[in-house]
Amino acid sequence: MRQLRQLEELNLVDDFLVNSLTIHKVYGEPAARCILECILGRKIGKLKIIPQHFVPGEDTDEHGIRIDVYLDEEDGELFDLEPDNNSGDEDVAALPKRARFYHAKLDAGSLKIGEEYGSLRNVFVIFITTYDPFGLDRMVYTVKNACIEVPELHYEDGARTIFLYTKGTAGNPPESLRELLYYMEHTSKENARTENLQRLHKMVMAVKRDGKVGLTYMKSFEIEQKIRREGINEGKAVGKAEAILDILGELGDVPLSVQDKITSQKDMHILSTWLKLAAKAENIQDFEQKAFTT
Repeated sequence: MRQLRQLEELNLVDDFLVNSLTIHKVYGEPAARCILECILGRKIGKLKIIPQHFVPGEDTDEHGIRIDVYLDEEDGELFDLEPDNNSGDEDVAALPKRARFYHAKLDAGSLKIGEEYGSLRNVFVIFITTYDPFGLDRMVYTVKNACIEVPELHYEDGARTIFLYTKGTAGNPPESLRELLYYMEHTSKENARTENLQRLHKMVMAVKRDGKVGLTYMKSFEIEQKIRREGINEGKAVGKAEAILDILGELGDVPLSVQDKITSQKDMHILSTWLKLAAKAENIQDFEQKAFTT
C-alpha cells in the first residue's frame, strides 16, 4: 500500500499542491500570475482562477477532460496548466493527441451562440513534465498550427501548446525559466534563488501550513486508501461512483438527480475529478455547483 507523503514534501509538479496553491483565496491569483509570467515572458492581466475545472463529453458515453489549473485572463487569453508525471510509454506517445483533445474541448466551450469565430479566444495548453516528451533534451517545445507547403505563411489560429521539460538544457532557455522549473520539481527554500521565486515560496509555504489544505490532503489520501482496501478497481466507473456517493452521503442526503448524474457517468477522468471535489466539498450544494457547472 502506498505510503502517505507529508504535505510539506510535495513539490509544485504534484497536482494536489499546484491546484491547492492556485485556487487559494489569498495566494492563488498572485501565485498563478508569477508562474505564468515567467513561462511566457510577459506581464499577465488580472486572472480568474477556476478550480478543478472539467469539461464533460456531450453525453455519458463521450470522453471529457479534467483541467488541473484553469486560468482566465481578463480581456486576454485562456490558460490550461498541466503538471504531468505520467512518464509511461503509452502516456508519452499519446501526449500530442491529448493536447489536441484538450484544445478541442476548451474551444467548444468558449464560443457562445451568436458570437463570430473571430471572437474565439487564444488558448494556451501548457504541460510541465518531469520527463522529456520528445527526446531532444529541450526545456521548451512550443507547438502551433502551420502550413506544411508554405512554412513561412502567416497562419494564426490562437492555439498554442507548450511542453516544458524541467530538466531540459538544449535551446538556450531563459535563466528565469530554468530556475522556475527546477524549483517546481524541487520545491524548497534553498531552490527559491530569485526574488520572484522567494515570493512564490512564501506563498507555497503559507498554503502548506493552511490547516484546511492539510485536512483536505489527509481526506483525499484516506479516500484513496479506502478505495484500495475495498478492492475497487480504478478502471471501473461503478466503483468510483459508489465512492463519490459514499463521501457525499457523509455531508447529508444526496438528491436523486445528483445520484443519477454520478451513477450514469462513465468517463473516468470526470469521475476522478468528482471524487476530489467530493473530498473538498463543504456540503452537497457546494459539490453540485463545482461538479455540474462548466
